[in-house]
Amino acid sequence: MDYFQVIVMAIVQGIAEFLPISSSGHLCVLYDLFKQFGTELKTDSLTLNIALHFGTLISVFVVFWKRIWQLLTTDRRVVPLLILATVPAALIKTLIDDSLLESSLVSGICFPITGLILLWCSNRSGEIICRNLSYVKAVLIGLSQGIALFPGISRSGTTISAGLLCGLKREEAATFSFLMAIPAIGGGAALETIKLLKSSKEMTGVANQTATALTGHEFLLLGLGMTISFIVGVFALKLLLNWLQHGKLKYFSVWLFILGPIVIIWRLFFA
Repeated sequence: MDYFQVIVMAIVQGIAEFLPISSSGHLCVLYDLFKQFGTELKTDSLTLNIALHFGTLISVFVVFWKRIWQLLTTDRRVVPLLILATVPAALIKTLIDDSLLESSLVSGICFPITGLILLWCSNRSGEIICRNLSYVKAVLIGLSQGIALFPGISRSGTTISAGLLCGLKREEAATFSFLMAIPAIGGGAALETIKLLKSSKEMTGVANQTATALTGHEFLLLGLGMTISFIVGVFALKLLLNWLQHGKLKYFSVWLFILGPIVIIWRLFFA
């Protein structure tokens, strides 16, 4: 069942990391579904999360490589804005208990909140481009990314909405959101790597435990998951950019309004 589970989770990660439906929320639900129905994922969840996030991180570079090149050459003012916008989420992360970030019940509660955010922002648009964004507004967008640490709150949906609220054009709000994803996803993967290394040392006292885990069957599973999340992530990014341009984000809210109550009922009465 390992291959089936990794494929499913990689597809969900690739889709939900960029489409405004919350990848963390959907992965929390999947983990608990696997546990409840006797098919708990055998591959270490932290290691798998690192691989899946790395796959979606590569997809950001592929889709936005031209804009990233501009940041390094002619559009450098955006770089400190992105760095500043990353700080609030890093600070908020230290204040939130990990159990909340891994709860499918919290995901169920937060899914409809994301739906409401999408309904609010679907038809909005401003006139500002990223390089003209003020530092204060960059922090505000960063705060929205911090709120999106809770599973079920979409990082892309929340940060795009905050960008629109701060007056960014639709395509600029999406661009700023996904450029923010580079340090956000990369930093998240780095933290999970540190957590994995600490866990390995505590359980075995051997620092090279991780290297042993990434051989043979496990290595193939992680490579498969990373590849699938990358490919699906590229398509999801392009789809979202198209739907955002045509004011169709509200359609994603339908799924979230349906899924949220189902998850809540399941966790309260059938888990």
